[in-house]
Amino acid sequence: MQLFDIIGPVMIGPSSSHTAGAARIGRITRMLLGEEVQYADIRFHGSFAKTWEGHGTDRAVIGGLLGLQVDDERLRKSRALAEQAGMRYTISAVQLRDAHPNTALLELTGKSGKKMTIEASSVGGGAIVVNKIDGIDVNFTGDFNTLIVRNQDESGSVAAITSILSQVHINVANMSVNRHRRGGEAHLPRHRRSRIRKLLLLLRKSMLYLR
Repeated sequence: MQLFDIIGPVMIGPSSSHTAGAARIGRITRMLLGEEVQYADIRFHGSFAKTWEGHGTDRAVIGGLLGLQVDDERLRKSRALAEQAGMRYTISAVQLRDAHPNTALLELTGKSGKKMTIEASSVGGGAIVVNKIDGIDVNFTGDFNTLIVRNQDESGSVAAITSILSQVHINVANMSVNRHRRGGEAHLPRHRRSRIRKLLLLLRKSMLYLR
């Protein structure tokens, strides 16, 4: 057991799971979208749906979508900040199958019109797990540098990506491959360390394999 497991994260309260975890869900969702959020359809499942008003889960998620950290005091007034930024949102309850009680389903539209749907859970102590991206199963926490490769499920795709990682000496701690169906769209979440900029340049040059 570590000290963090006893005292919990530095955060804006009142709850590590319903507030800090929710803020992390919003923040990592914005990072995955890759741009400012224009509209967010926020849906809460389970315990989130029952207690979001009292625990400020809505303000936490909205603050995260604005890019605020879990310890940023502005989380308390994130609704007003969203209005100033021109970010629209709706909040409702949803029932999800086989989902953790503290789960949020976020359907986002970015400033450029880009759309993305994320399902993520707050699992306690401010920790989160991203469960789905656009309906495809994934499983990562955001605690480590993570590369999400979105590609067509074709022969040679994984080998091509692995070759690129090898060229820049990337140490891969974990890799998983998920897809909608055979020949459909796939996601490859990879946890790795450093040399990110060089890797991304190589990935851009190899888009034939990634799209």
